[in-house]
Amino acid sequence: MKFLAILPATLIAAAPAMAGPYANIEANSGFTGSDYTGTATDFHLGYEGSSGVASFGLQGGPSVVSPDGGESETILTGKVFGSVAASDSLSVYGEISAAFDDVNSYGTKAGVKYSF
Repeated sequence: MKFLAILPATLIAAAPAMAGPYANIEANSGFTGSDYTGTATDFHLGYEGSSGVASFGLQGGPSVVSPDGGESETILTGKVFGSVAASDSLSVYGEISAAFDDVNSYGTKAGVKYSF
């Protein structure tokens, strides 16, 4: 677990060979069975790049949270992510995300990807 915590910082500290800013608008809707529960729409600005076998990025900004039947609210959200190529076909990736509200929420994502 400690590896996932330091991976993004390590990747950001690397000197990027290619890097650049971007804008990302993304809507994430939730369902429980066939019952719609709501949508969160992110309006993020970000920066991503790569250096050797590693790629990295961070993004953040406002997110409009619209629960089904409830009142929408805008909160601050963001994430830091990165991946490292372990071989020509295998990469390891991770992401740490956060939503800042009355009660802050955090999430992690980690995995491996094998390309055929």
